[in-house]
Amino acid sequence: MTLWFVFALMTVAAIFAVLWPLGRGAGAENQGSEVVVYKDQLAEIERDLAAGLIAAPEAEAARVEISRRLLAAAGSEPALAPKSSLKWRRAAAVLTLVGLPLTAIAIYVPLGSPTLRDFPLAQRERGSGSGMAQSLENLVVQVEQHLEKNPTDGRGWNVLAPVLERLGRFDDAVRAYRNALTYNGESAERRSDLGEAIMAAASGVVTAEAKAEFERAHALNADDPKANYFLGLAAEQDGRKDDAANIWRTLLAKAPADASWRPLIQSSLARVGGGGTMPALSDDTIAASKDMSEGDRGTMIRGMVERLATRLKQNGDDVDGWLRLVRAYLVMGERDKARGASTDARQAVANDAERLRQLNEGLKTLGLDG
Repeated sequence: MTLWFVFALMTVAAIFAVLWPLGRGAGAENQGSEVVVYKDQLAEIERDLAAGLIAAPEAEAARVEISRRLLAAAGSEPALAPKSSLKWRRAAAVLTLVGLPLTAIAIYVPLGSPTLRDFPLAQRERGSGSGMAQSLENLVVQVEQHLEKNPTDGRGWNVLAPVLERLGRFDDAVRAYRNALTYNGESAERRSDLGEAIMAAASGVVTAEAKAEFERAHALNADDPKANYFLGLAAEQDGRKDDAANIWRTLLAKAPADASWRPLIQSSLARVGGGGTMPALSDDTIAASKDMSEGDRGTMIRGMVERLATRLKQNGDDVDGWLRLVRAYLVMGERDKARGASTDARQAVANDAERLRQLNEGLKTLGLDG
């Protein structure tokens, strides 16, 4: 309340300083005029002449000189504006002094929040994002409650699965995609989405289970972009760079010219063609990762990510390697490291316009375009 009192006092002082001249008369201004001074001098000459203090010729000469100056001063002063009524000016000043604060209060009370506590800046910056996340969580809860009562609602599973994946609930997303397949039927898109969710649950590793889903999607639609891309990625992780390159070349040849994923395929091709590949996973390693506990599998994946990060510090030209590193950090929930990697990647390829463009396209896809 002390702060509000100080603000109110400052406002009143500012208004008073502006309006005070309106309440004053014009006498003080007229008293300082040269014309008034010369008129006083003429009157003083007349008094001195009457009292015999000055001779008539001298009085006449002084009168002529002062009259000349009086005429010159009167001609040089601007014409005075018509005098406004002092009574009305004072009334306007009082009305403004009282009415302006009252008007401000009348507007603030219904629109403002005088009792609202302070809201720290950090919370304000997080407010919009946390609000959207909370709304999304509430929507998920509502859909899940609906599906508990209507488990055969295929359309509901279609809606829920990608949202769960976006929230990082990968195991729940896998279950939702399986239900979408059960109640909606087979499709290449659903199989690819299921494979991607399985891969996300495995921290980015194309496991045997995920690869099987991509193969089923490819059997349903040989041109499915997602299935072909991840089949190429599986080949690369297996150490079969030539097979990966062949898959991606075929995919790129059939891709529309304006396809948003073309830069990702191009950078992947450049990577396997140039030899800078992701550490390969043998068939035994991939098979073993499926049977690992969550902790052991996480340790294995983290080791792969650290090796990739080390390699990229030595050779930063691998755009797709940077994108995979950023994605790995995001999957592991380490968003700060993902942002740091994206910054390092931009610095590494800053002198190569084409690589920088590909990198920015990929980061935008991953939600790190800022």
